Amino acid sequence: MCGPEYVRTENPCSDLVKSQGNGKGDTFVALLIIMVNMRDNESPYEAQMEEPLGRVSILSYGSGHMLNDITSSCWFTYLLVFLTDVGLSPGDAAVVMLSGQLADGFTTIFAGELMDRFGHFKLWHAGGSILVAISFSSVFGSCVPCKLMGTNSSTLETVGYSTFAAIFNVGWAVTQVAHMSMVNCMTSNPSSRVSLVSCRNAFTMVANLSLYGIALLIFTLLQSVSVLVQYRWIAYVSISLGSCFVVIFLVGTKEPGSIQHSTDKNLSRISWAYWFKRVLYYQVALVYTLTRLVTNVSQAFLAFYVIYDLEMPQSSKALIPAIIYVCSLIVSVILQETRWSSWRLKLYFSAGAVLWILSGLGIVLLPSRLHNVMYAISIIIGAANALMTVTSISMEGVLVGEDLNGCAFVYGSLSFVDKVSCGIALYILESYQGTIRSNLVTAFGYSVTRFGLGFVPAACSLLSAIVAYTMDLPDTRRRPLVEPLLA
Repeated sequence: MCGPEYVRTENPCSDLVKSQGNGKGDTFVALLIIMVNMRDNESPYEAQMEEPLGRVSILSYGSGHMLNDITSSCWFTYLLVFLTDVGLSPGDAAVVMLSGQLADGFTTIFAGELMDRFGHFKLWHAGGSILVAISFSSVFGSCVPCKLMGTNSSTLETVGYSTFAAIFNVGWAVTQVAHMSMVNCMTSNPSSRVSLVSCRNAFTMVANLSLYGIALLIFTLLQSVSVLVQYRWIAYVSISLGSCFVVIFLVGTKEPGSIQHSTDKNLSRISWAYWFKRVLYYQVALVYTLTRLVTNVSQAFLAFYVIYDLEMPQSSKALIPAIIYVCSLIVSVILQETRWSSWRLKLYFSAGAVLWILSGLGIVLLPSRLHNVMYAISIIIGAANALMTVTSISMEGVLVGEDLNGCAFVYGSLSFVDKVSCGIALYILESYQGTIRSNLVTAFGYSVTRFGLGFVPAACSLLSAIVAYTMDLPDTRRRPLVEPLLA
């Protein structure tokens, strides 16, 4: 068995069901008998699931999201700039981004359900990565439908870029859900699970730094070519680098459940209703979504803030984000060595939220003549991002627990809320940025960039910290099997 209160079901990797949740007395007694009979005869699979993972396994797993991360960084940082450079209006560019985010969100739901039914996470991961690699070059390439139709109308351009943006995000979502769902299937050791998440987050930071380095080199070395060619090279190099790490992941990571031998086909999968009835599901969903809003909104507004509000040199558009990601990388590595418990997850998350609230206050009040203070604030933001991201994703793992036959749905549904929320937020801000900025300057004396980068993430951090404080997270430490039987 994988835990003290669970038995195995049909899916060899992900189908576990909580015995207390079926509401049938006879079945509950039968499950208790099964647990007692298996107590003294733990299988090699269960013993291995309890063991901490080695560094090689953790590193190979963390590398599996590198392609997604580097393309995602390019997506949020350069897509809107690229689309407006090739002639789309800000409104049309916002439509392209929204179409991708909506496709991403809805795909996570169906991908999670299909993975719960059929498993084979690595196969899903490989298929999604192929879609990402093929479509991403088209997103930053020329308008394919325009070439086929022989016209360059704005409507056709918007439709063409939106189509490839949607395809890219479908592949991105499939890869993400497959990768995240593997955490609970690879090990039942709480510290190893958090180490997997922390390593994944560390590779996210490496991907972002790599993207900025690639862009800086290309913008410097290819100044004589058109913007379209520059962005195309950024896309090609990013895809090549990310694909190498996908290969490392596929070779170095075992398919979860490949060593599973015993199954019980008498129990059914966990239904969606099981999760919807749990208060913790909504709490974790809200915390995770707010955390993603904090990171995505801040990333979208950071470059505008340092250039237009603080009047810093152009190099700060690369230097400030680089400082943030380096600090996030350092904190993520430190978190890998932490022995986690439920109260520590809440404590570390709240600490990150407090750091972001302080940073947001500094961003709102910082005058342009003191713009160098932004370098110090970026260090705090980097630490806050790592603390909130690692712990919020780890809370998803605590929510799933040993109910592994529903883990892909949990990760998929929470990602759906995250993607749709971020897409709508960025669409509104991009579509009406000029009008919002004018109104805010008149009413409050702050630009929408300063207000969005400072106030919005700080408000989301405060709300998420309050929700995290109210959570009743189950203890993540392993308990002897006899405890639930004697309770």
